This record gives sequence, C-alpha cells and structure tokens, in this order.
Amino acid sequence: MPDTYPIPMILPLGDRGLLVRFGEVLSDEANRAAIALAARIETATIPGVVELVPNLISVLVRYDAAKLSFDRLAGEIRLLVTPPDGSPATGTLHTAAVRFDGDDIEEVANLVRLPVAEFIRAHNAAALRVLATGFAPGFIYCGLHAEALLVPRRSVVRRQVPAGTVLFAAGQTAITSTPIPTGWHVIGHTGFRNFDPLGEPPTFVRAGDSVQFEATA
Repeated sequence: MPDTYPIPMILPLGDRGLLVRFGEVLSDEANRAAIALAARIETATIPGVVELVPNLISVLVRYDAAKLSFDRLAGEIRLLVTPPDGSPATGTLHTAAVRFDGDDIEEVANLVRLPVAEFIRAHNAAALRVLATGFAPGFIYCGLHAEALLVPRRSVVRRQVPAGTVLFAAGQTAITSTPIPTGWHVIGHTGFRNFDPLGEPPTFVRAGDSVQFEATA
C-alpha cells in the first residue's frame, strides 16, 4: 500500500462542479486515491456540497455556488487528499456466485493462454476491489487483475446483455444489474444484483468494497 497518493489535478467543471483527477489512465494507485478522497469528502460534510460522484480515477463534486465558491471548495479538498494513515478504510466483502458459461469464455481463456478451468481458477484466486460503480444502475467495476489476465475489449459491441451478466476486459471484471449494450467479453452470469429500484438506497455496493467471485454449476 503506498504511503502517499498521487498529486491530483483540481479542475472546474462548469460553474457548479469541481473535478479532482488523480491520473490520465486507470491504475491501482489512482483508483485507491479517488476512493479515499470520496470517502473523506463524504465524512467531512462540507456545507454547500450537493453531490459526490467518485469515478475510476477521479471524483466529481457538485456544489451550490450561492453557498460555496470554487476556490473555497478546492482549498477544503486539498486538506482532505491524503489520509493521515496513508490508506483508505476497508470496505465490505461481497460474494458473487458465477456460472462461467458466457459466450466468450473460451476466447478469453485462449487470449490469456490458459485452459478454461485454469482461467476460472486464476480469475477467482483473490477478491477484487470495487473500483467504481455507475455507467448504468448498479453496474460494478472490479479489479485490477494481474497483467497475465489482461485482454482488450471486443471489436464488436453486443446490442444488449441481460442483468447479471459477468463481463471481462481491460484488467477488470464487471457485473451488470440492468440490461445494457457492451463491448466487453461475456464470461458468465450471476444472481448477484446491485440494484433494487424500490430500495433506499437502490444500490448497496460501494467503491472500496471487495467482491469474491466463486464458480457455481
């Protein structure tokens, strides 16, 4: 675990938004920094902040310009960038039972030069951090996989995959909770859902949590 986080860029986004960005590309270090900062801003309850949206390597902060200026908010956030202990809080561990029956499972295994059974074992060897949620309701990005399991996205986009589809690409595994189009590889399906439109809140998995994937028949 790094003792310090990357120095962020703090940028205005319109007249009521502030973006804190920890890098140009996804990395474990940048993602941990974004998650840690989002948690600390939430705890700080800065007057005038109306919405907090963590992403893979950045945090969007929407604020009420009548109550809070950009410069004041930027100053508050600079004080929160590095946690005193150098690490974000540990999140909740979730378990997702997966049928590894996706249409692309054999292609993915071939790409990483493993038999399907060996790929599944490597994929499930350790719990994955939840890097971010969003894109679609309840969608979960998990990672990062070891370099040996890196594969690119598909060249052809599927028009729709159902809720509960387990996706794989770019060093990550994702779980859908609603039907969506995707350019990721479909490696399986799960009953795990991070979205209940009648729930309050409607999702329960947060960035910084972990997901342990388990193979099931």
